[in-house]
Amino acid sequence: MSGRLIRSLAAELHVALRERRTLPPLSARYPELTIDHAYAISLEALSRRKAEGERVVGKKIGVTSKAVQDMLGVHQPDFGFLTDRMHVAGHVDIDAHKLIQPRAEAEIAFILRESLTGPGITGADVIAATEAIAPCFEIVDSRIDDWQIGIVDTVADNASCGVFVLGPERIDPRTVSLPDLHVRVTKNGAPLSEGYGAAVQGDPAQAVAWLANTLGAYGVTLDAGDIILSGSLVPLANAAKGDVFALTLSAGADPIGACTATFV
Repeated sequence: MSGRLIRSLAAELHVALRERRTLPPLSARYPELTIDHAYAISLEALSRRKAEGERVVGKKIGVTSKAVQDMLGVHQPDFGFLTDRMHVAGHVDIDAHKLIQPRAEAEIAFILRESLTGPGITGADVIAATEAIAPCFEIVDSRIDDWQIGIVDTVADNASCGVFVLGPERIDPRTVSLPDLHVRVTKNGAPLSEGYGAAVQGDPAQAVAWLANTLGAYGVTLDAGDIILSGSLVPLANAAKGDVFALTLSAGADPIGACTATFV
């Protein structure tokens, strides 16, 4: 695939993001697209965002749990980049953030104290490099028509990332069993879903290790201060104006964190 086509598809996705519209699946238009091509498109699109003043503040892992893989029909993880404009400190303003078809997912975010460079990173290395974990909602979104995505579509589209919201708590990952952490999610006050850290590749720290090792092959590192979204513990849920999602993160019977995403 030519560099010209990669740049052209990156430009299409970038314009779709800015103009709040969707595109036909890239995989249907260009069946020859590989995952490596898709990551090249993603990096090119990121360079356009950076040229407009956005700053990378972290990375995200997508499609890590079986529930999400089954929902989307994508059966391997992917990664994308987080920028400062994606970090929402207040309400999720759908119009201001130009969200098109948002879905909410409950996650555990890692805040790194030290950099990680793959290959060879282990889950233990991730824990050692992590300053804290935090409860998180990632609001995924897709610039592909009706979420008709294959793996190359979501990879090229920055792992279908929209925005993210961090809860206020900062938890030392050495004090809890990450696979056993439990999340309970409500939507508009009604129970919606629940899951465990083990839903994310058996252990969220192992998912972050996968990310560090995968990124290493592309010459990208996880940097000190990065926020890393480790993947959803529960199925994705459609979100619209007026919806309020809340999660409680617990270690055994003890709540240790919470996060709310209010859509306006």
